[in-house]
Amino acid sequence: MTTAANLNNSYANLNNPYIIRRLIQLELHIVNDTASTSIQQDKAVLFADVSGSTHLYEVLGDTRAFAAVDVRLDILRRLTVAHSGQVIKTIGDEIMAVFPNAVSAAQAACEMQMVVSAKPPIDNIRVGIRIGFHFGPVLKNNGDVFGDTVNIAARMTEIAQAQQIITTGTTVAMLPPIMRTSTRTLNSLSIKGKADDIEVREVIWQESEELTMVVGNTYTAMTSEPILQLVHQNATLIVDAARPSITIGRDELADIVIEDRRASRMHAKIERRRDKFILVDLSSNGSFVNIKGENEIQLRREEMVLRESGTISLGHSYQKDPTEFIEFSIQTKL
Repeated sequence: MTTAANLNNSYANLNNPYIIRRLIQLELHIVNDTASTSIQQDKAVLFADVSGSTHLYEVLGDTRAFAAVDVRLDILRRLTVAHSGQVIKTIGDEIMAVFPNAVSAAQAACEMQMVVSAKPPIDNIRVGIRIGFHFGPVLKNNGDVFGDTVNIAARMTEIAQAQQIITTGTTVAMLPPIMRTSTRTLNSLSIKGKADDIEVREVIWQESEELTMVVGNTYTAMTSEPILQLVHQNATLIVDAARPSITIGRDELADIVIEDRRASRMHAKIERRRDKFILVDLSSNGSFVNIKGENEIQLRREEMVLRESGTISLGHSYQKDPTEFIEFSIQTKL
């Protein structure tokens, strides 16, 4: 039989009512068989991503960068299990995990950030993670999970920056009141296929005494009290439990008065939040932070955790103009 004849015979079979019915039956059987192995459950889906890994590979080379990323991924996997979660898969420098409820996901996310952020930099490069999670119905099939909840959790991760935890308003509503106080609304997000915008919320893990208390026993508490020493033009100021916050700016009522006109009247504040010291920029021109041995970081109406020691310049880069600045160092008070 010729090729043309074969094609004609195939088209004839497709027009045969019996063949068509048989194909439909087979398709329905495949669909029903797939559905029988799929289970719909309510889960918190979490993505945790090692941020800046591309730069890490460029600077450290493949072998060292891979080892650094793998260490962080191992931390994420261990803490997932410690908080009753399950790692679904590892995708490059990211893990995807599910948790039985929103509380477990929030606790795991906070401890992931705490443990990873406490690790020392590698060749002056600090390796951070960003986390997004969302609670809702998922379809479990062959060890993987699918559905709208997965897509929203992935979108939250895309929004997150290094050292951030991002989730949704509906997920935060499932947390107990004491944990909800350590979240804040960022904005509303329009997602394709959704009639209503999704409220985007950040979990403030750095300042969350409540979240730290309920994280569990997998994180070791400090046995000594940290203090922050600030030195500005030969004057020393201490931030500790007795004095948990200070203000910085040109205003004469500020705790540290800055003379430089590039600084705002109320430029920034430093707050002690549990065992961490947070620099909060309130200015127009920004604050420039140099942590010893690391690249300069500019903040503009943002905040960051101060670590070890370094300098803070108000309204200008310390590297370009080191005329007026604040030296800081974190010490321990036994």
